[in-house]
Formats: sequence, structure tokens, C-alpha cells
Amino acid sequence: MHAKAPVLTPASYANLTAVLVPGLRAVRLERALSQELLAERAGLGRKTVIRGESGQHIRVSSVRRLAAALHVKPRLLLQPPPD
Repeated sequence: MHAKAPVLTPASYANLTAVLVPGLRAVRLERALSQELLAERAGLGRKTVIRGESGQHIRVSSVRRLAAALHVKPRLLLQPPPD
């Protein structure tokens, strides 16, 4: 069973500089997007997508941009993908 993602309020966002996005790859694949295309749509470098998918921390601002490009709430990317 996966642990619940932390609840991120606007106040808690102010204290975060980077987060893990365990759901990023699953959502990207569900949308049938390449890493390159997602990065382009989000206005980010491909390395940011790679870092996020490989379990490294990425900036909160990047999470927001990725979520917008994927048409999901940022919170979804913070949750582990379903089994």
C-alpha cells in the first residue's frame, strides 16, 4: 500500500523548494507523451522530466508547469502511481 502524498497548501508551498514526483512517469505515459514533448509543452528542459521520473527532486515551480502541461493538478504528480 502506498503512503498518501502530503497535503500541500499554498502556505506549505512557500516553504518547499523541491519535491519528489513519483506519479510523473505514469501520467506522462497515460497521456502518450514523450519526455521531449512533455518538456516542450511545459517550457522545461528534458533533463527536468528525466530527473523527476528517476526519483530526484525537482522544483515546485517545475511541478506546476508539468501538471499544467499534463492537464492535472500538481497533487496528482506527488502521489505514487497505482499498482
